[in-house]
Amino acid sequence: MHNPYIDEDLQAIAEHARRFATQQVAPGFLERDRTRVLDRGLMRAMGELGFIAPELPEAVGGQGMGCLAAGVIHEQIARADLSISYINLLASLNGQILSEHGQPSVARPWLERLTRGEALLAIALTEPRGGSDAANLRLRVERVGDSYVVNGEKTSISAADQADAAVVFGRTGGVESGAHGVTALLVPMDAPGVTRSRFDCHGQRAIGRGSLFFENVRVPLDHRLGEENQGFVQVMQGFDFSRALIGLQVLAVAKVALEETWAYVAERQAFNRPLAAFQGVSHPLADYETQVAAARLLCLQTLWLKDRGLPHTAEAAMCKWWGPKLAYDCVHQCLLMFGHGGYDRGVMEQRLRDVLGFQIGDGTAQIMKTIIARTQAGRAAVGV
Repeated sequence: MHNPYIDEDLQAIAEHARRFATQQVAPGFLERDRTRVLDRGLMRAMGELGFIAPELPEAVGGQGMGCLAAGVIHEQIARADLSISYINLLASLNGQILSEHGQPSVARPWLERLTRGEALLAIALTEPRGGSDAANLRLRVERVGDSYVVNGEKTSISAADQADAAVVFGRTGGVESGAHGVTALLVPMDAPGVTRSRFDCHGQRAIGRGSLFFENVRVPLDHRLGEENQGFVQVMQGFDFSRALIGLQVLAVAKVALEETWAYVAERQAFNRPLAAFQGVSHPLADYETQVAAARLLCLQTLWLKDRGLPHTAEAAMCKWWGPKLAYDCVHQCLLMFGHGGYDRGVMEQRLRDVLGFQIGDGTAQIMKTIIARTQAGRAAVGV
């Protein structure tokens, strides 16, 4: 199918990434879910090939290739293992934050390690008191001499127990200041006073989620990202990029599930006919084939807009709420087509568990729809 957003160069990059994912990422898919161990060797291999945050400037270790290039690589890795593609997602989100808002002397060494696949960065925003109300933070950041001192807890943080550093959002202003009293810091996870835990999550088990605890953690002033009290407003802009990537990530899982299901129903016989001959089988798959193709185009369009510096906040929100729900429903349908074979522990049921998490984390559907409504009607009319 012709795609107006992907030219020959991007197609060649996608094919290169798919070969790598098929040969090196896919074989360990089930084992990583069982052991809950992220393969650092795969991360370094992706870095060597330039697959991690290729949109970053060459001066900081990237390829200067643009956000669409990051997207086409991202979806090929996700086809093989959604958890491994989290490496790409976190690198692109955090890489953009560091490159745009970090002090070069601090950010550049981390960015070089990030793009080489030698470091994994988490983003620490959610707290026990709330996730969707992201600006209502309680983690305290106080300036003491030549350092910030951090106290509090972050929770449901992807790669919490595996990350080498985290972009941490905390409150430097009063509680009443809301989003305008939040500061972002780059905090190495080996800093004294940092402890971590890991949850036993339903899916995305290789990357994992957990809590971060900060007890009088001292962070140098030059590790601040953006201006003091402006971290939330400045850095949250990067989430439009990651929301489009998440859409591509989960839709890639849905697409490979569809491909396998079409092959299965064309071969499997019932009543002396292939299952695909029954419209009750083929039509639901045709419905999802259509919707997945449409949603993917929306994600690519969003990245195309970002590459050109055009507004894309509403489109990114559409990608984030529609993509995960559609992917889950699609993989669910594919699993049912395989009958008990799909329900058994294996590739299809793991995909279903993996994509579900994105309906919860990184912005719920309700929040995304509110963002779309604000864009269309204005914040005052929506009232939030």
